[in-house]
Amino acid sequence: MKIVAITSCATGIAHSYMAAEALRKAAKELGDEIRVEVQGAMGIENRLTDEQIVEADIVIWAVDVNVRDKDRFDEKNVIQLGPNEVIRDAKKILSDIKANLSKS
Repeated sequence: MKIVAITSCATGIAHSYMAAEALRKAAKELGDEIRVEVQGAMGIENRLTDEQIVEADIVIWAVDVNVRDKDRFDEKNVIQLGPNEVIRDAKKILSDIKANLSKS
């Protein structure tokens, strides 16, 4: 599956990057392709392209704050979680999301 994600925490530092890494690791273990945009204290890093967003099967926002430029996702079904949830068990979260998608 193709997954795009945005991570951002209240301070825009540690948890933004920890959530991004947890998602990357989990996606790799599950054989999925993922692109992660980090919206942190340094601004937007690894900005998702319109093409990546359109092609995504899953869109995840692991955020504690508002997503910047969220209108890019108007046509997508977004799953929103907190970054700490993702850090704790990204693999289970991705597995559960994929299982729910296959049921629909």
